[in-house]
Amino acid sequence: MADLAESVESMEQLAAVWRMMVLDRDPGADVRDLPGVAVRWADCRFAFWNCVTLTDVGADADLLAERLGRAADVMRGKEHPGFLWVFEDLLDEGARQALPAAAGRAGLAPAFPGTGMAGDVLPLPDPVHPDLTFARVTTDDQLRAYADLNSRAYGFPLEDGRDGLLGSTLWKDDAYAYLALRDGVPVACAAALEADGRLFVALVATDPHWQRRGYGEAVTRKALHEGARATGLTRATLHATAAGAPVYPRIGFRANSPMHFYALKA
Repeated sequence: MADLAESVESMEQLAAVWRMMVLDRDPGADVRDLPGVAVRWADCRFAFWNCVTLTDVGADADLLAERLGRAADVMRGKEHPGFLWVFEDLLDEGARQALPAAAGRAGLAPAFPGTGMAGDVLPLPDPVHPDLTFARVTTDDQLRAYADLNSRAYGFPLEDGRDGLLGSTLWKDDAYAYLALRDGVPVACAAALEADGRLFVALVATDPHWQRRGYGEAVTRKALHEGARATGLTRATLHATAAGAPVYPRIGFRANSPMHFYALKA
């Protein structure tokens, strides 16, 4: 049950953090809690800000099919594409086995995998990396650099990331968002946001030209160090992509639920 509790925590953190981020992007965004489906949809060009997730615990195959259909209907009603997030461990065994076929029948196609992670990892020491200095994001230029790093790392057009982040007050005032600078040039970034008594790690990215040098881990440690120092929190959560998943156990995070990201079929 401990693993299930952490999977529920991971889903609830998604719903809480994405509420903040989506409403920061657009106070009129579609933020609703439907039966078994949480909608967090800014309907902007930055696809990560357009999110639907399933919230039932222990859903069987029939309930899963119903929820997938509802989620797909929500997504079809939007101008911009986004993702449905499914936490595998919240499904019963039959629903897990039925998920690929049920998603296909609902008009959804796999986009990429992920992993929920959490840990009582804080406080962390102030990180030192021989190549890097760190700067907290407080200006529009720094926020643009943060957006561009995410776009390059995840393969989005630069304008998509900028559409999601430029103009934000949350990222400049409340998030512990940091750039890692090599010779004054931003090469990686990470942020920690306070939500429900935890720090949530978000939008970790490294410029593709500077990957595999420990830059992403270093700036993640910086965001967590400063967030914990300011808030006194000791627990942190995150959702890792396949590329990032090997990094976070080195910081002390433990994997809980496998995650599946789905997009509407083309």
